[in-house]
Amino acid sequence: MFDIPKYPPDGDLRRLLRFAPEEGSIWLGERRMLLLHTAALAGLRQDLIDSAGPEHARRVLTRMGYASGMRDAEFAKKCRPGRDLRESFLVGPQLHMLEGAARVTPIQMEFDVASGHCSGEFRWDHSWEAHAHQQAYGQAHEPCCWILTGYACGYTSAFMGRMILFKEVQCAACGHDHCLIVGRPIEAWPDGEEHRVYFEPDALLDRIDALSQQVEALRSSLTVPDNPGREMIGQSPAFRRAGDLLQRAAGTQVTVLLTGETGVGKERFARSLHEQSQRRHGPFVAVNCAALPAELIEAELFGVERGAYTGAHAARAGRFERADQGTLFLDEIGDLPLPLQAKLLRALQEGEIERLGSDTPRKVNVRLVAATNVDLDAAVREGRFRRDLLYRLNVYPIRLPPLRERAGDVMLLAQHLLQRFGALHGKRLAGFSDRAQRALAEHDWPGNVRELENLVERGVILAAQGESVEVEHLFAQRPASDAACAATGLNRHGQLAPVAEPPLPSELCEQLLAQGVSLEMLEQQLLEQAVRRAKGNLSAAARSLGLTRPQLAYRLRHAPTATPSSTDP
Repeated sequence: MFDIPKYPPDGDLRRLLRFAPEEGSIWLGERRMLLLHTAALAGLRQDLIDSAGPEHARRVLTRMGYASGMRDAEFAKKCRPGRDLRESFLVGPQLHMLEGAARVTPIQMEFDVASGHCSGEFRWDHSWEAHAHQQAYGQAHEPCCWILTGYACGYTSAFMGRMILFKEVQCAACGHDHCLIVGRPIEAWPDGEEHRVYFEPDALLDRIDALSQQVEALRSSLTVPDNPGREMIGQSPAFRRAGDLLQRAAGTQVTVLLTGETGVGKERFARSLHEQSQRRHGPFVAVNCAALPAELIEAELFGVERGAYTGAHAARAGRFERADQGTLFLDEIGDLPLPLQAKLLRALQEGEIERLGSDTPRKVNVRLVAATNVDLDAAVREGRFRRDLLYRLNVYPIRLPPLRERAGDVMLLAQHLLQRFGALHGKRLAGFSDRAQRALAEHDWPGNVRELENLVERGVILAAQGESVEVEHLFAQRPASDAACAATGLNRHGQLAPVAEPPLPSELCEQLLAQGVSLEMLEQQLLEQAVRRAKGNLSAAARSLGLTRPQLAYRLRHAPTATPSSTDP
């Protein structure tokens, strides 16, 4: 820990800088450098701001500086071996000056790598980035040394082994006589998480690709597809049988009855049938019979004349008339009241309907597709459904298989839904993790495709940008079938397999307490045993304990007994 540090001589850094004109290269130690006009870099910066906008330009430029700072931190740790941590750390500001970024003056700085504590304040004079921004846009309204600030964040984060966020609290481009940055761990800033977005990879091409996906998603929802049935996704035998039956019926005018559990996608099949038929240029009208009150369903289906009942102030066409020359889809037809079933039968047989409050028949040319998740034969036996209507509907039945009978289609559907919801919610995700894929494959899907849609959309919303969708993102409460997925590893065949993860034996804890082993003694012995198992390699020992190497070194230095030697540099 130290305050107002002074720079050590930078002769060692200057000696590492080598120009090799015969090779066409410049070297700083073993790293190739580039001497570039600030005007060229400023022009590139301006083009990026003008074309992509200030916010995206800031992300790209901050990431650029961050990557440069990370590389300089790797160099700094090697170029002053045997020096104290202060002199090693100050390589960064000295390199920043040597590379022509700005004159860097430390005002206050303190850090402890072992504990992770870090805070610092630095002054920048003659920042090239502030000058370039002011030349291009005049006086700025907010700090804009994005590359330089990114460098400070990357350099310090690499040194500390944790995310350190520097903020530019004043900037020469805003009219100040110098720039000033303040840094501390990102968790210590009240708005730290809001700034993390500037350090996440987000390529411009990825953003353009994401926007293209959103446009495609909107286009497909607003237009009739060029390839009817393309949204019907599945390769399983049961699904292909249903699809084949659907395709055979598409070119005819036969009434189709879709049966299957709730959520299997009956409306999607009905839409696909309509899109593949000769009626695809006509309307597709869908009605959920179970969602309409019994006293309103007749008016909804067949229309109503003015004055037919209290509140009927104007004549209104029903769903049959709206679907004229197209397809009418009646979902949950098993819930249709018996009086309406007779009127529906007449409409199907005669091709005409009568509005509520009228005795004048109206001709309609409608193809009916009905769907149900109940056993209509049982409903007929119980007197809840007309036998003659069942005969009229059951000309061409198609059973849609539940998702549990389509195990091979689960991931196909999930990947398609991931792309769709990713475009809808502006997310670029890396896919499903192995555990998530296993959980999806083993779930029994009582809600079928509708449940899968809901789970994937939830996963897309909860997963972080650029990361994978995990099990916990999909399932609010992990299903029992996922217990085997809690820990996985590679078996001798090179495949992912569950690994039993035994709990910490309570007997061991009881023995330690009975023997009077103190927490300090237990920690000391655990540290020493980890170092012995790693044959003195502190880095390997730290990894086995879930610590960083500096944290392990700090604990060993403060242990009550002598520390073991280390074999790694």
